[in-house]
Amino acid sequence: LRGKTVVNFFVEPSTRTRTSFELAEQRLSADIINISASTSSLTKGETLLDTAKNIESLQVDLIVMRHSAAGSHYFLAKRLKCGIINAGDGAHEHPTQALLDIFTILEKKGRIEGLTVSIVGDILHSRVARSNIWGLLKLGAKVRLGGPATLVPREFEKLGIKVFDRLQDAIDGADVVNLLRIQHERQKAAYFPSIGEYSNIFGLNRETMKYLKPDALVMHPGPINRGVELETCI
Repeated sequence: LRGKTVVNFFVEPSTRTRTSFELAEQRLSADIINISASTSSLTKGETLLDTAKNIESLQVDLIVMRHSAAGSHYFLAKRLKCGIINAGDGAHEHPTQALLDIFTILEKKGRIEGLTVSIVGDILHSRVARSNIWGLLKLGAKVRLGGPATLVPREFEKLGIKVFDRLQDAIDGADVVNLLRIQHERQKAAYFPSIGEYSNIFGLNRETMKYLKPDALVMHPGPINRGVELETCI
């Protein structure tokens, strides 16, 4: 990326994704500009399109954007000439995280096709889950979803995905289990009685791990901070 200018435009807060992009851009020798919503003209009432067009007019090559509105990247990509990279749009998609997750599975398991991958947790509000589902199905994996009925839309069954409301059924015999965090920041209602009850029913522990294959790959939120991006362990 030497000679290329990349703008990291994060309208929605981010730590891990933004840092990952910045480090990757630096290591590939790009010229980097960082813009957050709080320091942009969005706070003055400027529209997203006008802000993006102003950025593009400065001869940038790529805009890496995170935004709370689903479809915002597609909206800009149809109206701008510079490249738009989706670093997360609302509860819609998070394609670069999905690529990382799929790469990790491929690295650890040696293949994607034919594997049974269970995604458990807050599917309703998870853009990572949606991107993972799309990518895994494209590459021939069998996908299961598990979680409270209030957090796992049955609409996914139309894609040929099995949906379970018991953790044991969702992970039984799975090659890969992807545990999602509860996204309180996107929830506008109470979807389950309490975190404690959710953890007791859908938390992976010594008892429920008995349902896993001996060589199952577990992808989970880090144990120190529940908000961290997915890490891997076997």
